[in-house]
Amino acid sequence: MSDTIFALSSGAPPAAIAVIRVSGPAAPDALAALTRRPVAAQSRALRTLRDPAGAVLDRALVLTFENGPTGEPTVELHLHGGRAVVAAVLAALGELPGLRSAEPGEFTRRAFANGKIDLAEAEGLADLLGAETELQRQAAVEMAGGAFSRTVQDWRDRLLNASAQIEAQLDFGDEDDVSDLPKSFTWNIRGLTDELLEWLGRPRAEALREGFRVVLAGPPNAGKSTLFNALIETEAAITSPIAGTTRDVLTRPVALEGIPFTFCDTAGLHAATTDPIEQIGIARAEAELVRADLILWLGPEGSGPQGAWDIATQADRPDATPKSNPRHRVSAVTGDGLAALRADLVATARTALPKPGQAALNARQHHLLDQARTALAAALSTGDLLLIAENLRLARVAFDGLLGRTTTEDMLDTLFARFCIGK
Repeated sequence: MSDTIFALSSGAPPAAIAVIRVSGPAAPDALAALTRRPVAAQSRALRTLRDPAGAVLDRALVLTFENGPTGEPTVELHLHGGRAVVAAVLAALGELPGLRSAEPGEFTRRAFANGKIDLAEAEGLADLLGAETELQRQAAVEMAGGAFSRTVQDWRDRLLNASAQIEAQLDFGDEDDVSDLPKSFTWNIRGLTDELLEWLGRPRAEALREGFRVVLAGPPNAGKSTLFNALIETEAAITSPIAGTTRDVLTRPVALEGIPFTFCDTAGLHAATTDPIEQIGIARAEAELVRADLILWLGPEGSGPQGAWDIATQADRPDATPKSNPRHRVSAVTGDGLAALRADLVATARTALPKPGQAALNARQHHLLDQARTALAAALSTGDLLLIAENLRLARVAFDGLLGRTTTEDMLDTLFARFCIGK
């Protein structure tokens, strides 16, 4: 943290503008070395940048922050976005004493270490950088903006009040039981537990990040690959009248009306094969059925896995196998029924994914929140004040873990490695 770091924080050149960020105690000195004249703190100015030998590098807008986004002195250089300009300025910074290139996520990690953001906000920012659909963006904005952190802080404050009531009873009560605790104590803890249960029951962030997983399954030559291509609107899968053309699982992430999906084309399911490669493909297809959020069954009506949608494909062909009551009838060739199928998929996925603008818990957050819920349930199930106090403390520890007040270096390394260099 005593080093001064620098990196390109905007997209890869060429571009109209490139932003290079410098953060650390030597940032003001680095700017003075590049501009050959002082720049006031907390200011913006147009300056000529020069390398250590005095050669002009660029004419740039420079911004200075005494307590920048990282919580330390920060300088931003807004340059012309050509590759040569960016490379020359980065090289000049690298020649200055006390400066080094930033590691992936190091700017954000410094912001966390300096209290500018908490761990939940940092995780939300990582998701925001990786967001590819509108629904992912909205959920990440909520988390990065501190909505969940404020909720956790409110839970923690209420828990501190409850703990104070217990401590007062332990210090001044005549008996070591809960008989003199106000009824509001139990109501408040039970209400807090109910709120945690509501959050734990929400769709998870992993489902939002990976997309609603739809697997196309059925026997060979059922039209799986043709429908797969139609749904993702590209010729990703090879289609052929020859049975067994698809040998492996083919996946494609797409967005439908801002909802993330992962569509999976699989090998035809049947037992009458001695081809070892095809057998491997069938085994992988069966494994995908277990992972699926939804299965589109293109085989004989009613013979698909439980909960699968029966889809009547090849509706344009008179020799297609009829289905009496399929969920949808489609023709990937003519497009008939595809719009209705897509609309049904979107409506179904909306119920399984976080609502627009709703923060979603990742696996780490879900685990800690469940720990807090378990501790609160234990506090409600005992009449021993000491046990109640200990379980309230354990719940507070879980809340602190959510905000990053109790973390391990390994966990932080894993999180901030998700960030690009310059963020």
